[in-house]
Parts: sequence; C-alpha cells; structure tokens
Amino acid sequence: VYRERVSPLVRDTVPFLHKAIKDGKHILIEGAQSTILDIDFGLYPFVTSSNCSVGGVCTGLGIPPHVLGEVYGVVKAYLTRVGGGGFPTELMDETGDLLINRGHEYGVTTGRRRRVGWLDMVMLNFSNMISGFTGIAITKLDILDIFNEIKIGIGYCLNGKKLESFPALAEDLKHVTVDYITLPGWNLDTSKARSFSDLPPNAQAYVMKIQELMNVPVKWIGVGQARESIIEVDQI
Repeated sequence: VYRERVSPLVRDTVPFLHKAIKDGKHILIEGAQSTILDIDFGLYPFVTSSNCSVGGVCTGLGIPPHVLGEVYGVVKAYLTRVGGGGFPTELMDETGDLLINRGHEYGVTTGRRRRVGWLDMVMLNFSNMISGFTGIAITKLDILDIFNEIKIGIGYCLNGKKLESFPALAEDLKHVTVDYITLPGWNLDTSKARSFSDLPPNAQAYVMKIQELMNVPVKWIGVGQARESIIEVDQI
C-alpha cells in the first residue's frame, strides 16, 4: 500500500531541482546537525557522515554554487552538544542543570542528556566563515529568562596564546581556555513577546550583542515552541 502511494513521488532529484531553478521557483533547503559535525570541517572523529555546512546543498543535491541565495544559520541562545568531544564553554554545575531542565535538553530518540554551555562566538564565527550567513535565527531565548547573568565566550587561548580561529584539532579544543563577556540577565518572562520591542531591554541587548559579534543580522528570535512564538525581526 505504501509503495503505491510513495512511488509516484519518487524521481531523479537533480533534473527536478534544476527545472525548478530554471522556472524561477524558490527552493527552501534545510540542513541538519552542526558545522562542527561536518565531515570535512568538523572535529574529527566527532563528526557525522555528510556535509552539514552550506556545501551540503551542492554535494547532496547537485545544485551549483552560483544559484545559491540567502543562507540562514540557526543557533540556540546557549550551546548544546551530544556525545564526546571538546566543549570549551560547557557548564558542569547547577547552571548547566537549569539549562538542561528548562530547555528539555534530552535526545528525542534516546533520551540521552545533552551537554550544555554558554554561547561560543569562536565556534559561531567559524561556522560563518564556512557558510557565509546572510542572517541568523536565535532559538530558545526564553530558556535564559531566569538567569541573573549570562556569559558569551568570545575568544580562545591555548598554552597562553590567543587563537585566531577555531582550532582544527580536537585535542587542542580540549585544552583551550575561554575569554568571556558577562551580560546582565532580564529575569522576566519572554515567552509572550511577539515583537523585538516586546522583549526586556537586557534580552534585546543580548540579541544585539550576538549580532554585533557575528556581524550578521538577526532575522528571527524564538521564545517558545509554538509557531507564533517566532519573532520576525526587521532590523535592530
């Protein structure tokens, strides 16, 4: 039964997509996983088996690079990771426990507890180097509502020397120290906000700081799970 229903939908995707491009249609392509899990640019051996960067559009779908348009990065308002590997901003204390419980940071399939930490701009800017984001979406901002202070990692040092970018070696990532900036929290519920101006001033400042550090415009902010909980940002 399923074969009969699905078989008419099966086709060679390369000519199908190229015809759509030629006809001037808009194509939305969603990637998965993190740039740091990319088979080429990730921290081997803690990687997946495919290209998680924007390059996956070309290698996975056969779409030529010159037709690519907007490239949107999606990042949580804090950082999470599943499995092993270096995690310089990881929180192993009560703050980390709060993030896990408030954000329901458990694997959907396995139920495995995720690792959590403060936002890491070194990692984000490395991802931006590779994919060239034209905008970003920040999700789960509401999870940070209860914190008095919120940190952002802005630089790495290894053996007393500042690193220019994200390290290429997984072993180096285990030994870096992180430079942080600390921003005041807002201690207010953001889940009902439906515009940027609805957010508390300190929440606005946190979003603007991310935009400043990445030099990429924030296009969307998530303050809940529902579709209507996505704030579309015109300009900040």
